[in-house]
Amino acid sequence: MHPLRLPPPLLAALLGVLLAAAGLPLEWSFLAYIPLAVLLLYAAQAPSARALAGRVFWAGAAYSAVHLWWLTAFLGKLFGFAPLGALALALFALEGAFLAVMAWLAARLTHSPEARVWALAGGWVVLEWLRFLGPLAFPWPTLGYTLLPTPAIQVADLGGVLLGSVLVAATAAALVSFWWGRRGPLVLLSAAWLAALAYGVTRVPGQGPAQPLLVLRTDVDLFDRRVPEDALYQASVRLTAQARRPAEVAIWSESAVRDPSLLPTVPANGLYGVSSYGVPRRNTVLAWDGAAVTAQTDKARPVPFGEYFPLYDTWPGLYRLIEAGVGFALGPNLPPAERVTPLTLNGVRYGAYVCYDSVFPWVSRQLARQGAELLVNVSNDGWYDGWGVQQHFLMGRVRAIETRRWVVRSVNRGIAGAVDDLGRPRQTLAQGEGAVHVQPRRLTGETPYVRFGDLPALLLAALLVGYGVWLDRAYWKPSTTSSRSSSGSST
Repeated sequence: MHPLRLPPPLLAALLGVLLAAAGLPLEWSFLAYIPLAVLLLYAAQAPSARALAGRVFWAGAAYSAVHLWWLTAFLGKLFGFAPLGALALALFALEGAFLAVMAWLAARLTHSPEARVWALAGGWVVLEWLRFLGPLAFPWPTLGYTLLPTPAIQVADLGGVLLGSVLVAATAAALVSFWWGRRGPLVLLSAAWLAALAYGVTRVPGQGPAQPLLVLRTDVDLFDRRVPEDALYQASVRLTAQARRPAEVAIWSESAVRDPSLLPTVPANGLYGVSSYGVPRRNTVLAWDGAAVTAQTDKARPVPFGEYFPLYDTWPGLYRLIEAGVGFALGPNLPPAERVTPLTLNGVRYGAYVCYDSVFPWVSRQLARQGAELLVNVSNDGWYDGWGVQQHFLMGRVRAIETRRWVVRSVNRGIAGAVDDLGRPRQTLAQGEGAVHVQPRRLTGETPYVRFGDLPALLLAALLVGYGVWLDRAYWKPSTTSSRSSSGSST
């Protein structure tokens, strides 16, 4: 059977799987624009706006499922009952639905297949930006991360990871236009790639004073109810006492300290991840100078359905059945930070953020704008499984590029170490238990991204949509009737 004769939902899902496979943390992920081009080509030739949205829904749901399959294990851990991991299917469907709505709007805005390709490309980037916003924000995955194996990722300091998404999406659209006989866009995008690569290879590391730090990788299964409640704290105390050098500031992972009253017993001054499950619930980072807490900052973005359950505080009865099944209360919800600010310890300004905050560029951007000299991500990556751990680390590397700050990570069951301001891992520990001595550079200044945020990427995304609208008008002019056959079938 010819592949195009497959049922549209199945073919669309296969194209979504192919796109996700190209975008996983692999060396060839920068080629993701090729399967994206095939997907845009197939979707844009749907016979109606509804059919187009349907094709994009199935592709988007499959794309999310492959990228986020580890969420099934996460939910099984969270609820203590593996079959409840199937609840992740609802998230995959929701992500597909968001893409479907975007596709339907693009189909209503444009009518010719080639115009729809460009509208879909620009709309995809805008939707990625929207996924950074709101209490249910989940910006995972984002096309721009596929550039990480190439020097082109360095353009993130100009327009963030979304600028990379623009490059990928526009290249995919240009390939489709080239397939239909229009060469100009691909020539322009080829020049953009050359410029991005040239920009990347000419970047050099920033210079600044070194700050000795001790970061830890603990290996405590916090989901095992047989593990003592203070196991992570005890492991962190032991590693710090054994490995710390006199000048080093200690960095402990998220939730390493369950009770702030324990801070006087820690073996060094430093930054400590502190979690409290009382009312109000807290997930924070405290700066401890050996005598007192000098500053603190809360987690900016609680994890949806992990630390934040919609409507739980208003109608907890909605979750009563699940709570009865797992044997514990899911709430209260973790409130997000009212604002994020750097932590000052011994004259050094640290931009500290907790776990999942690392996938939100605006968090590290705000910290850099307020004078953070280096970024500190304390995390408990025991939530993740499989490539979820690697994905989290890769996304955190781009925060270093966007802000031109070093990023250090102290984690439980993840990847600990240091990433320089070019996004290059310098010292890491990914397995077992241990301590890593790092000396990140303290850097200052503001990149274009720190100053202007996602605005350049959004303007370019709007330009892609605008180009699609222009193509649509040109397509329906009488003078172009003879050339319509080169742009696919009419709807």
